[in-house]
Amino acid sequence: MTLADRARRVIPGGVNSGQRSIPGFTDLVITRTRGARFWDQHGREFTDYHAAFGPALLGHNDPDVAAATAAAGTVIALPGVAVTDAEVILAERLTELVPSLEKVLLTSTGSEATFHALRVARAATGRRLVVKFQGCYHGWHDSVSLNVISAPDRVGAPDPTSTGILPEVLDATLVLRFNDIAAVRQVFADHGADIAAVILEPVPHNVGAILPTDAFLRTLREECTRAGSVLVFDEVITGFRHALGGYQSICGITPDLTTLGKAIANGAPIGALGGRADLMDLFSTRPGGPAFFAGTYNGHPQVVSAALATLRKLSEEPVHEHTYRLGERARTELAALYRRLDVPAVVTGFGSVFVTYFMTGAPPRNYDDLLANDAARFIGVRRNLTEHGVFELPLNLKRSHISYAHTDADIDHLVEATESAVRKTLAEGGPDDLAHTSTMGGAQR
Repeated sequence: MTLADRARRVIPGGVNSGQRSIPGFTDLVITRTRGARFWDQHGREFTDYHAAFGPALLGHNDPDVAAATAAAGTVIALPGVAVTDAEVILAERLTELVPSLEKVLLTSTGSEATFHALRVARAATGRRLVVKFQGCYHGWHDSVSLNVISAPDRVGAPDPTSTGILPEVLDATLVLRFNDIAAVRQVFADHGADIAAVILEPVPHNVGAILPTDAFLRTLREECTRAGSVLVFDEVITGFRHALGGYQSICGITPDLTTLGKAIANGAPIGALGGRADLMDLFSTRPGGPAFFAGTYNGHPQVVSAALATLRKLSEEPVHEHTYRLGERARTELAALYRRLDVPAVVTGFGSVFVTYFMTGAPPRNYDDLLANDAARFIGVRRNLTEHGVFELPLNLKRSHISYAHTDADIDHLVEATESAVRKTLAEGGPDDLAHTSTMGGAQR
């Protein structure tokens, strides 16, 4: 019996997260990681552009982060009471770096951070409704677990990612088209007095990369301020990967609350929620706070040490300069490749993130634009890349990431491998087994 078979015998589906079971790769078992690489149970080496959905900004097993984590484990274990000195230092550092953070709380995951952001927004406003955007993902909890990667016939109506969600919870979430200023103004005109919060990925990376317009972000800030609603930037992906101050430091829009995760600790399990002091002081961590907040592993000494080491390295070394340069190389050279091959494609992204959509036209402005993507070609090229030791996650619309551990030689190989993968896909056609390659929508209410 193989390791994958053993896993399926004792773990539902053989994996511990719903997007880890990849059609065509259900027997894949990872045995080792290092830098920009991982190895499977057969000893095959892959250059990793998936990067665990993005946390490994420094690369896997970064020696400085690993050393800090190990050192913390020799000094202090989880006390589960009061606060540690490292938690204080991390909170101070986060409030120095991210414009919106006046106070901050630590969580273990990004989903927990977004859950608590919406809870405290409702506690502060006494209101019911939450506004999110089609294509944005904010975690597994019920109020935002809808309308991410939706089939064409499910766009424009509630499209939950899971069964078991109460209809009244789904009905309290209004879904709009990203970058649609008129829709934002209309929803506030119709429901502004009952909108507790607007939550968005400032760059919707869960469907690749849709860049926001400046006017769209300004409109969100203006309408939330006018209506007394809480503007939440979900920077679980964009935070620290795009800048030490998050995407908000790039776009110049300051939300009321910000959620963080992933690259904050280079893959260690930590998230954070921070923002205006008056909102953060509503949590029960302050005696008398009406919004309950708890978590046994919040602020675990080893993950806090990983975060401090990561932020130190991001501050002291040219991580963003390096990853931005390689990201621009990847986007530019891949776009040139597709033009030379006369293959309709839109290569886009931001900073260290890149993605190729197989469609014509300009870079997407919203999820509706992405419905034109040729999913079979998208999946086919990525499956064929693995034959050349290159791994971009073969699920529809998923982004790819560059880390500090990637090199120019890796980009050279990426472009060469992509040409071979594209030629094979064109010759053989894309796969027809596309079931479960778009995995974030379609559940029945």
